[in-house]
Amino acid sequence: MTAGKRKLHSHKKGGGKGYNRRSIRRREPGERFLIVCEGEKTEPYYFENFHLPGLINVDAQGYGVSPPKLVERALALRRQSSQRRGRDPYDQVWCVFDKDDWNERDFDSAIRRAENQGLRVAYSNQAFEIWYLLHFHFYNSPMHRKDYENKLSELLDSPYDKSSPGMYGRLRSRQGTAIRNAKRLLAFYPNPQPSVDNPSTTVHILVEELNRFLPENRRNTA
Repeated sequence: MTAGKRKLHSHKKGGGKGYNRRSIRRREPGERFLIVCEGEKTEPYYFENFHLPGLINVDAQGYGVSPPKLVERALALRRQSSQRRGRDPYDQVWCVFDKDDWNERDFDSAIRRAENQGLRVAYSNQAFEIWYLLHFHFYNSPMHRKDYENKLSELLDSPYDKSSPGMYGRLRSRQGTAIRNAKRLLAFYPNPQPSVDNPSTTVHILVEELNRFLPENRRNTA
């Protein structure tokens, strides 16, 4: 992946072993999310399409860098935010990155570094597209990420395009299935080692946190 940056702003109406899956803290009614992604288009487009109310701010940024560099970038952005006058710091800072061909040690250490600094991590092994596939079926056999796109093209009945901004909308009705499948998949790894656990993903944890702020869910909990 080439170095670069894609930054999208939303003001919508509206590892190692021992990876931490603790519950997210609850802060209402407003929340500022910073989601720093390895992918320059795929992940930012996906997270920017959550139809969140105006009090919820999602700042999704995409960089083509390694997981360790991505974590450092997220830390720098958090520091910059806390230093600006008149702006509250981010309530939640997330790093979203994939195993891809990155070194196992670097991948796991990036997760540990992020968590030790109070960041949250939504990782995928091997790639973010495993989250998309789980919208259709449960997968627990090792798979190379090159196979993800072929399977998605078959399931979508059209060529899969990583840069398409419409994947959230196309998959929204199946999201409940994806969350259940992702949780079931993680249960296969009681002592998780993210760089080795193929396939695996924790994207659903971030998705569930964003879903808390959807208008229909806020009405149900009011």
